[in-house]
Amino acid sequence: MFGAWLVIVGATFLVLLAFAFWQQSGPSFNWLLALFYMLLLGAIVATIFLLLWLFIRWLCNWKNFRRFIFVLACLATLIALFYAEEDWRGKHDWEKYKREWEAKGEKFDFKDFVPPPVPDDQNFAMSPIVFTSYGQILTRDGKAIPPDKRDTNFVNRLNMDIVHNYEESPKNGDWRTAKISDLKTWRDYYRALAATTNEFPVAPQPQSPAADVLLALSKYNPAIEELRQAGQLSYSRFPLDYGIEDPAEILLPHLHVLKQCSLALQLRAIAELQNGESEKAFDDVKLALRLADSIHSEPFIISQLVRYAMVQIALQPVWEGLAEHHWSDAQLAGLDAELSKLDFPADYEFSVRGERSSRSKIIDWIEQKRSRYWSLADMVNNNNQPNTMENFLGTVAFYLAPKGWFYQNEITIAQVEQQWNLTLVDATNQTVSPKIVEHAATALESSLHTTPFNFFARLLLPALGVFAQKTAYAQNAVSMARVAIVLERYHIANGTYPDSLDAIASQFPEGIPHDIINGEPLHYRRTDDGQFILYSVGWNETDDGGVVVFKNTSNPRDESKTGIDMDKGDWVWRYPAK
Repeated sequence: MFGAWLVIVGATFLVLLAFAFWQQSGPSFNWLLALFYMLLLGAIVATIFLLLWLFIRWLCNWKNFRRFIFVLACLATLIALFYAEEDWRGKHDWEKYKREWEAKGEKFDFKDFVPPPVPDDQNFAMSPIVFTSYGQILTRDGKAIPPDKRDTNFVNRLNMDIVHNYEESPKNGDWRTAKISDLKTWRDYYRALAATTNEFPVAPQPQSPAADVLLALSKYNPAIEELRQAGQLSYSRFPLDYGIEDPAEILLPHLHVLKQCSLALQLRAIAELQNGESEKAFDDVKLALRLADSIHSEPFIISQLVRYAMVQIALQPVWEGLAEHHWSDAQLAGLDAELSKLDFPADYEFSVRGERSSRSKIIDWIEQKRSRYWSLADMVNNNNQPNTMENFLGTVAFYLAPKGWFYQNEITIAQVEQQWNLTLVDATNQTVSPKIVEHAATALESSLHTTPFNFFARLLLPALGVFAQKTAYAQNAVSMARVAIVLERYHIANGTYPDSLDAIASQFPEGIPHDIINGEPLHYRRTDDGQFILYSVGWNETDDGGVVVFKNTSNPRDESKTGIDMDKGDWVWRYPAK
């Protein structure tokens, strides 16, 4: 028998050796290690083969065969009992958890977060021009159009690109760093571009930078005016396919288009301000804010993040108009009224709950047909292949898992959202504590070890705290803009800015917007040049005196590495020094 074992080891070794000679492709190949693994694998294969042969010989005895069948039946019974118990326990625990929290006002059904239908004739999202932002990809009832059936001649009228090539385009100013937009660079860009393309109209001779920019963007005037009329409609509900079995497959093509349209309105409003047309700029800023508001009821974190970005875009012309004293008192009152409607902490809670319910629905969808796991894994991992052995073991465990473990995963996700994500932002008091965010991330990391009950939690849950931080920054920007607007109204009436914010307290019946980080008053002081600086202590919760910290990068086009460092320094509203 030992001789047979050696023969099998040798045969396996020779086969592997031949395969290694065929596959290896370089001097870096470690032959010594490879030979060791070949011998080890040969020994394993030989041992398994001989054990299997001995087992078959033993099974050929009728008495042994009956014993084997009895043991097999007992084992099958135990396995069946195990699956039945785990399925019952998982469903029972999930139903119990939902009942307890539903009694406290929580909701777990994805349908509860789907925005209600609205009449088409009152729906901004269903207006003819807004339909073009998604009509090539989605039907009017939200169904996805297969790529091979999409109309290649479809015209997206909201695709208002303001550049021909992003890598060569100018950049607007940035209120966060007290930088006014330089329209001369935009005028030069459009005039230089005219030598190779007629994409943007230009005058025969250079005009003022603002006039030339407005001329270049005039190609979008008809679409913007039609969009402005659509913005008067009372409701906005994009026809997304909320009834689809897998919420992760809901297409959101309108988000990118709306953001691009906001950039066009931003540049146009800035040019209008510099051209002495503040009323037109006021209308364009209001329209940009209307675009951001049009997606506020969507129960997805990505929709809220795009809203945050669109509001930040709209704040640039607001800031530039304040810095240059272009806004009238009536326009300032109108801008404050629009900004006062924004409540990002409340939207944070809504979208976190919406995402929680969608993840639960995703788990149910995957359990019904477990091969669907691969499409989800590819999406989450961005098609990156995990470790082969981990992938194999994880796949076996996934396919063999009782249904009750899927329910347990739903409980884990609901608990994480309830205990951690929802507590990061206090919508009632309008505060976000970085210390709580840090504590939650640390506690969750140490407690969420890989188990069958949290597999999907580790796969589906977003990075803890990132959304909370972006919510805090966006709401703080709106709060500072509102305070700056009222300060400008005080300046119009008195010719100077006040010594403290107490002088404008009467303009805020609900109270002056506070620092969202700690709930304390925003820091404010007049500067020697007759202006002021207004700021939050920022994510480090330290008063750095109104200092903005920048990221270090060797690639200024990499937006993920440029601009301010949100983790350091203060979050500041100030104007360029005179």
